[in-house]
Amino acid sequence: MAKKSNASSSVFYPPVSFYFKVEFSGIKNSTDSSFQEVSGMEASIKTEDIVEGGENRFTYKVPVSTDYSNLVLKRGLVAAKSDLITWVKTILGSDFSARITTKKITVKLLDEKGNPLRQWDFFEAYPVKWSVSNFNAENNEIAIESLEFAYQYFK
Repeated sequence: MAKKSNASSSVFYPPVSFYFKVEFSGIKNSTDSSFQEVSGMEASIKTEDIVEGGENRFTYKVPVSTDYSNLVLKRGLVAAKSDLITWVKTILGSDFSARITTKKITVKLLDEKGNPLRQWDFFEAYPVKWSVSNFNAENNEIAIESLEFAYQYFK
């Protein structure tokens, strides 16, 4: 009878993108951490062209700054009291004479046991847009709330 090998073979499986959690600094309501979609997690470098030379001209591209997309979060419209929506309404409804309060937004990609595999922290975030999906009596769809945030940088 052949013995089974006890050597563990490590097989890599890419993580799934549907198991994640969103957290806001200072907001502990579990309703405010459940979203169906996160997008806008992207950074790019802006460049500037510098032309050099006379007859044999050459163009160099040099980095100027990092550009971040807005973070967009989508979820079913929350009918209950939401600390997140209270903060969003305060910022979007202000006359900007008052100081805008910012928060850190954390997005965690989770493994099958609910443990974080990767984490992205978005610093000095504040809301720049709120919208709700169209209402249509002919469709059988959930009302979707979209929240868009600008931020200084992410790690």
